[in-house]
Amino acid sequence: DFKARHGLDNLSLLELFAWDEATYLHKTEGSPIRRIGYEGFMRNIAIGLGNAPFDEQIVQALHHKKQNMSILVQEHIDWAINRQKSVL
Repeated sequence: DFKARHGLDNLSLLELFAWDEATYLHKTEGSPIRRIGYEGFMRNIAIGLGNAPFDEQIVQALHHKKQNMSILVQEHIDWAINRQKSVL
């Protein structure tokens, strides 16, 4: 059968972006999503948030998460913030 079993289908990008590394490791156990690692996962979610319709909650979440992330992810967060602000 091809049904998803990971329980991630109904989570928003903001909910996923709020995960810390321990939550990511727990929630993705046994899932191919785990292969990209926490940093790659956060980078991809930041890109998705940047491409989403403008939402002040997104901008706030991006700013909040930025301080605790690697330089690689911070660069993508900066891009996402600028992208969000450009669609105002």
